[in-house]
Amino acid sequence: MGYRIPVHMNGTLIYEIVMETGFNGLKEELKKLNLEDRKVCIVTDSNVAPLYLEEVETIVSDCCKKTEHFIFPAGEENKNLDTVRNLYETLILKQFDRHDYLLALGGGVVGDLCGYGAATYLRGISFIQVPTTLLSQVDSSIGGKTGVDFDSYKNMVGAFHMPKLVYSNIASLKTLSEEQFSSGMGEVVKHGLIKDALYYEWLMEHALKIRNRDLTVLSEMVLVSNRIKRDVVEKDPTEQGERALLNLGHTLGHAIEKLSDFRLLHGHCVGLGCIAAMAISIKRGMIREEELSRLLTVMEEFGMPVTVGGLSPENIVLTTRSDKKMDSGSIRFILLEQIGKACVHKTVTEAEMTEGLRHILA
Repeated sequence: MGYRIPVHMNGTLIYEIVMETGFNGLKEELKKLNLEDRKVCIVTDSNVAPLYLEEVETIVSDCCKKTEHFIFPAGEENKNLDTVRNLYETLILKQFDRHDYLLALGGGVVGDLCGYGAATYLRGISFIQVPTTLLSQVDSSIGGKTGVDFDSYKNMVGAFHMPKLVYSNIASLKTLSEEQFSSGMGEVVKHGLIKDALYYEWLMEHALKIRNRDLTVLSEMVLVSNRIKRDVVEKDPTEQGERALLNLGHTLGHAIEKLSDFRLLHGHCVGLGCIAAMAISIKRGMIREEELSRLLTVMEEFGMPVTVGGLSPENIVLTTRSDKKMDSGSIRFILLEQIGKACVHKTVTEAEMTEGLRHILA
């Protein structure tokens, strides 16, 4: 049995998140978009294409006038303007107009790049998200944030552009490597930390089934994470206030990700950033000290790293100054008042960040 979550903006339905354990329901969802006279370009990468492109392309072809595909080399290092330029060229040569669609088939890199391409080609065309990784299903495919990296500055070029549909095949999580799966758990754990203490507890109670990728449990987990992100995005679609809470762990996490030349996965870096943020919260007397030990246990339970080597705290802190979350020279840093309740602070000092990093730097 699948799940369906409506996403609204200003009280108007914008799109639905549909969760199934296969691609069997995708055709029905695409039919609702009236694509009969439209072209659709499936954007995917070299990892995902051998797994799902043929199946999805067959489904899409039954729903639209013509199907094309654009495949780029997998990896964060290819989420850049050069790849977007190649996508534009493909769309121009294939004569895509502003009524046609893009479809992102893959993880967060694919979704971000495809979404940005859709937001900027001909001043904006429609697109569909078909996320195939845990990180993309619980986080990056939802909420309309799109973007690419610029000279290793993560997501520095982007736009808000809502999809017309998010279709998650939960069974695709079975094909992920252990490393990719645990990276997605970084965003899942973050959702519990910022918004839902009971969900945080539930994750630990169901850790074995989650690690074994029990589809029933995974479906429930993705559902709850989607609801959390949906609720935040509906209140603050363009990150003027509450949506910033979703950036727990991201300020230091993005800096670590950049300084590792993207060898470390995004969700792992977010998890490391969450540890440092919790340490700062404890130092400020906002949260109990024992919560840090419990967070380390949770992260290790799901195979996430709790330390990182080869980086200096000074370089990490320096790199945060180029973070896109800067506001009038101050960083909007997310701290924890308690498990399930996060808050935005603009007063976190470089000394506090350095001290927080002490807990994760090996």
